[in-house]
Amino acid sequence: MLTITQYREAFLGYLNKKIITKEPVNLYEPITYILNLGGKRLRPVLVLLSTEIFDTPYEKALDAALAIEVFHNFSLVHDDIMDDAPLRRGKATVHEKWDLNTGILSGDAMLINAYQLFENYEGPVFKELAQLFTKTAIQVCEGQQYDVDFANREDVEIKDYLKMIEYKTAVLVGASLQMGAILGGASQDCKKALYDYGCLLGIAFQLQDDYLDAFGDPETFGKQLGGDIIENKKTFLYLTALRNAKNSEARQLEHLYSINPMDTSGKIEAVKSIFQESGASELAREEIGRYTQKAFEVLDSIEISEDKKAMLRNFGSLLMDREV
Repeated sequence: MLTITQYREAFLGYLNKKIITKEPVNLYEPITYILNLGGKRLRPVLVLLSTEIFDTPYEKALDAALAIEVFHNFSLVHDDIMDDAPLRRGKATVHEKWDLNTGILSGDAMLINAYQLFENYEGPVFKELAQLFTKTAIQVCEGQQYDVDFANREDVEIKDYLKMIEYKTAVLVGASLQMGAILGGASQDCKKALYDYGCLLGIAFQLQDDYLDAFGDPETFGKQLGGDIIENKKTFLYLTALRNAKNSEARQLEHLYSINPMDTSGKIEAVKSIFQESGASELAREEIGRYTQKAFEVLDSIEISEDKKAMLRNFGSLLMDREV
């Protein structure tokens, strides 16, 4: 087996060979742009890694890994449009660099391209990969709709939020691991356990991402800090603060989430202060740790060798290796 860095390099070489700007340029150049913005490429690496865990060469999984990466970036293009986000990985978002219509159309083409990549597999493997991908893709859309719906709901609870991030983020991490297990010919128990491991890690990752949106380092976070606060998103931090804060602070928080000032800096700082004073920031950190620990407990139950478990555990640590 390779190191995570070697898997990433192998994937990037394949991506650069397969993703090229062709005619019409205004359709394909934004695709090349978003796919070359960087990122850790953790999801495609998971596909390659989990394939080799079951003694199958990672080369067999390159198209599935590319499909996962293309789909993930498609979802980012459309999410950025819906959120009117100016930055992605520290660079202009597609709809800001080009325009709204280009972002929509190029994103649509990316979704189609992702499905096309599965055509390189045959028979039962193609069917199982396609079924998993279709299920995952619709769950991601459902998660995004829940996220949108929450903006106009006053009865959102923490369990609702956790379901939303499971669908919007975590299922794609789980599917990446399960795709590798499918290509590696793993047992049904191993496929399910790897999926569960990925989902739990994905929830921890999104909880961390939401935490860093408020309290991260702007030099390393890669997105606009306070974006969730500006958009009045009902994250774990907000819902926990609303539940735990004093009545006066809870009412102030509700008021702050009802306004959209031109200068957002004051609103961001006031909300962050309530997150801290209510204990929500600390509880968020604890929840991140709890889901990470649950993921590692699932990993311990999988019937693979200890050295392969160590590879997956190291990957999990890398996924969560951001300042919290």
